[in-house]
Amino acid sequence: MQKAWRSNAAQESISKPILLALITAVVVGVVAPLVLPHATHPSMIYHILLHMAGLTIAAFLSVVSFLSYSRSPTTRMLLMAAAFVTLAVVELLYLLQAGGIYVGQLIIPLANIELSHVVLLIMVSLFGLGVLKVNK
Repeated sequence: MQKAWRSNAAQESISKPILLALITAVVVGVVAPLVLPHATHPSMIYHILLHMAGLTIAAFLSVVSFLSYSRSPTTRMLLMAAAFVTLAVVELLYLLQAGGIYVGQLIIPLANIELSHVVLLIMVSLFGLGVLKVNK
């Protein structure tokens, strides 16, 4: 009885369009001051906007998936939420690189592989595990 009440309260707490608007405002408010000085090149603004949109969508999906996990705590939901978080991390890395912000040498020296590619591999692996996970 009490668990059903909690899930209804969590479900009705905030609508998804409002949540998307809040996350968009936070992402733009935090990231725009960092990349705005580097967006003066005519073609670079579109590249930066593309990564800002990707980061916003990844952050939104991360929050929604963690809210879903709180209502239904299964391993599959946790893996999907973790995959969306890694997508947000890699989008942030790409956005900082597109904005011309020096984030250091992001190459794994031993294998000569960029860190963003490793994070993308982790993300795809988490999605794969989440999709293929068999609930018993």
